[in-house]
Amino acid sequence: MKTDLKYCASSYLMYRFIVDAEKCFSEQYNRPYIKKDISRKLVYNSYDLEDYLKKIVQDACNNKKTALALSGGIDSAILAKFMPKGSVAYTFRCNVPGVKVTDETKMAAEYAKICGLEHRIVDIYWEDFEEYIDQIMIHKNQPTHSIEVQIYKASLQAKRDGFDSMIFGETADCVYGGHSDLLSRDWKYGEFVDRWSFVMPHHVLKDPVFTLDPYTEYTVGGYVDVPRFLTEFEYYASLNFYINATEMAQVGLVAPYAYTRMGNPLDLDRVRQGENKYLVREIFSRLYPGFKIPAKVPMPRPMNEWLGGWEGPRRPEFLEHCTDNMTGDQKWLVWSLERFLNIIDEVN
Repeated sequence: MKTDLKYCASSYLMYRFIVDAEKCFSEQYNRPYIKKDISRKLVYNSYDLEDYLKKIVQDACNNKKTALALSGGIDSAILAKFMPKGSVAYTFRCNVPGVKVTDETKMAAEYAKICGLEHRIVDIYWEDFEEYIDQIMIHKNQPTHSIEVQIYKASLQAKRDGFDSMIFGETADCVYGGHSDLLSRDWKYGEFVDRWSFVMPHHVLKDPVFTLDPYTEYTVGGYVDVPRFLTEFEYYASLNFYINATEMAQVGLVAPYAYTRMGNPLDLDRVRQGENKYLVREIFSRLYPGFKIPAKVPMPRPMNEWLGGWEGPRRPEFLEHCTDNMTGDQKWLVWSLERFLNIIDEVN
């Protein structure tokens, strides 16, 4: 393990984690890792997927005291159908004083009622980020994705309520073609580097380092194999945000979609004609006949509002005014990076 602040800062900005497992921000903390030893069952149609999801949920509920993280989307709504009657479902609700932001609790409550579940709301505030962010980053020895704070708070609540595991619908988008915009066209290598990289290091750092291996690995004939990139590279990155947060709260993670993989190539024509996640959609339509499939929304994180007044980083590693034209989610990455660098300085 080698300390390499320049590499790690740039890798985090581009991918939200450190790609090279042999490098770290600081040797004072635990070795950062990406868990990849996950067994995944091949599924060939929506009936295969439905049967396996049902088995995973039922096994989790039989063997442990398990709660469900229930959003307003179809992935977790499907899992809700397999939970025992009377089970508890938690929905996150972000709060910004005086501002109306995305609220999934109404739709989630409807699913919970249909499925006979007890619905509980976990309110999320900016103060939660300030309270939990440092310990989350120290635990993984790197800055973090903003969703980890919400997952961690909900997991703590579940733990206090007597649960020892939580079920999440994570990775369904990566595995089953939920990223409609990314899958809407064929991407040349350079185009995809610009499109996927969350924050380009040279826009933020005075001494950037570019690590392009993840893109090169999935490039064939000058074009990136986006479905494979999502179901392999991004799948592990995304799932490990959940692993870290639940592990910190000492709550077991159950992610039924993450234990599966498509046995047939993703049908890009169907996705591009408006049927993203077509296997998942088929299951939802069977389980919730007559329901209109809701528009997909990311897990609510009103960073535009929470970081709207932030003037940007002040450390010497950063370019002046580098966050002036950034989205709230991009600002979060820079804010988190600067905060973790400050933590490292305090330890050293």
